[in-house]
Amino acid sequence: MGEDAPVRLRSGPWSDDEVRGFLAATVIPVRLASMGSFPMVQSLWFLPDGLDLWCATQANSVLARRLRADGRCGFEVSADEPPYRGVRGTGHATLIPEAAAGTLARLIERYQVADDSPLATWLLSRTDTEVAVHVRPGTLSSWDYSPRM
Repeated sequence: MGEDAPVRLRSGPWSDDEVRGFLAATVIPVRLASMGSFPMVQSLWFLPDGLDLWCATQANSVLARRLRADGRCGFEVSADEPPYRGVRGTGHATLIPEAAAGTLARLIERYQVADDSPLATWLLSRTDTEVAVHVRPGTLSSWDYSPRM
């Protein structure tokens, strides 16, 4: 999948704009699956950028090592309580160290962690060993069971 390849909506009730709106309004972690000798799913805070997602992780984390070796990934953003709806897809993740500090600061703001909290202080103290994770979707599917509930 090339960087400029368009995202392909495979199925679901939502248009590109509705998917973008859902991602912008949903402040829950993304579940990101990486490749390896066995599949692994991790929950990460995310920033929507159109249909792309931005996350952050430590440069030496298992997730970062896996994505360096193979950037293919799967992901899902969905609520765990009614109304059940969400977006899932496949894509390619790229690690971008120089974007880590800015991404992490924006994640802290998006997930409403107070700047002077122990969590924010601890996270921001580690930016020199952090990497931004840019997820470029290749395929997307949406679902929305709201009308049934």
